[in-house]
Amino acid sequence: MKWLLSLAVGLTTLAGAVWADPVKPATAERPVSVLQKLDPENKDDLKAIQEQVRKILPKAIAATVGIRSGNASGSGVIISKDGYVLTAGHVSAQANRDVTVILPDGKTLKAKTLGGDHGIDSGLIKITEEKEYPFVEMGKSGDLKAGQWVVAAGHPGGFRKDRSPPLRLGRVLVANDRLIQTECTVVGGDSGGPLFDLEGKVVGIHSRIGGSITANMHVPVDAYRNGWDRMVKAEVWGGRNNTPRNNVFLGVRLDTEAKGCKVAEVVDGSPALKAGLKVNDMIAKIDGTAIQNLDDLSGFLRKKKPGDDISVEVKRGEETVNMKITLAKRGS
Repeated sequence: MKWLLSLAVGLTTLAGAVWADPVKPATAERPVSVLQKLDPENKDDLKAIQEQVRKILPKAIAATVGIRSGNASGSGVIISKDGYVLTAGHVSAQANRDVTVILPDGKTLKAKTLGGDHGIDSGLIKITEEKEYPFVEMGKSGDLKAGQWVVAAGHPGGFRKDRSPPLRLGRVLVANDRLIQTECTVVGGDSGGPLFDLEGKVVGIHSRIGGSITANMHVPVDAYRNGWDRMVKAEVWGGRNNTPRNNVFLGVRLDTEAKGCKVAEVVDGSPALKAGLKVNDMIAKIDGTAIQNLDDLSGFLRKKKPGDDISVEVKRGEETVNMKITLAKRGS
């Protein structure tokens, strides 16, 4: 049986699925609690799940942050009162970079990237402004079982001050020491955001979108615990992924609410600014290839390297403007 549940906690989605290691059936000696059932069976089950999610909501929301670096954005989660932030390795990228951490109320904080295992896609950031911050505990991803309820949080499409980080409810599909796969929906901008168990502890960090909207990948939180000392020392390791996945810098932030590829911000000193790109420009084509959204733009830039020239066609009101932009190295 498949269920679709919309909980009163934001953008929350539940879809039934087939799991590799389903919960064992109940017996008279071992009843199955609501939170262990493969599917909720009635309205009371749904209400019980909703109440459990509501219990963890305040701390989960308070600790889920946005991360911004140049034209790139992602998510993260604060796991210590002095401001250590777990994120994905492809969000933190190189060590010792200045980035901005955005609290749920919109307050921005200065932070610096530390280390990470880019082979598994883990990354660590430290807020550099000394203060006590809201945080959540790290759980144990090694204890996760297929079929277990989990909750994903983050900033899909990038941070927006007019909403809290949306929560999405789902089940664990696969869990091992290299990855967690869940049916929790994640999209662009969620990368680096937290995956919580129903005790409100972080058990994973969003890494990449799977082939299906209900089969997404997360870094097990145990990988952060095991590599903690190296990460704090700003050591980056992980074989071929030791180099960030996207090392080029264009210097734009897109309006994720607009249809098409609309420029919301042009970064000072960026290649885009030097070439004449402006806020509200609509990027239509790059090197003759149609660009319709953020995914198209990101996918195109991933194939480029710093120093490459690209031909950009933009719509500026009723006018078509063509320009050449020389891509820079991220962080330079």
